[in-house]
Amino acid sequence: MRIAEFLREDLVFPDLAATNKADVLGELVAGLARAYPTLSAQRLQDTLLEREKLGSTGIGEGVAIPHGKLPGLPGLLAAFARKRAGVDFAAIDGKPTYLFFLLFAPDNSAGLHLKALARISRLFKQPQFRQAIMNAEDAAAIFRLIAEEDAKY
Repeated sequence: MRIAEFLREDLVFPDLAATNKADVLGELVAGLARAYPTLSAQRLQDTLLEREKLGSTGIGEGVAIPHGKLPGLPGLLAAFARKRAGVDFAAIDGKPTYLFFLLFAPDNSAGLHLKALARISRLFKQPQFRQAIMNAEDAAAIFRLIAEEDAKY
């Protein structure tokens, strides 16, 4: 499984307007709901907020992977966003979060969901990769970096 199989370039947002955690999630789900009109942005947001109650998906090093499961999804759905100024996302290291990888999986796909989370996490653990994403010019460049780095594994 490759990240480019479930992340689309039009769902890469290089300049989030959001300045807090709730607005980051709102902006991401709004983009996903625009791309997939059968999905409810409110339902997506509620799913993420329920997951965040279990503990922050801010994994540290400036990265968050908000995720959840929904019944009826045809497969994995994803969006990616960058906020150059950073946001307090209640990350485990207490530092601001700049890179957000949103992931939704069908509710009956535990293995697929965990595999995707592990792949995303491994990719974003690399400091030079995170810096390249921060320096990327636009959505196309970010998408290309993610696809190229992911193809190495």
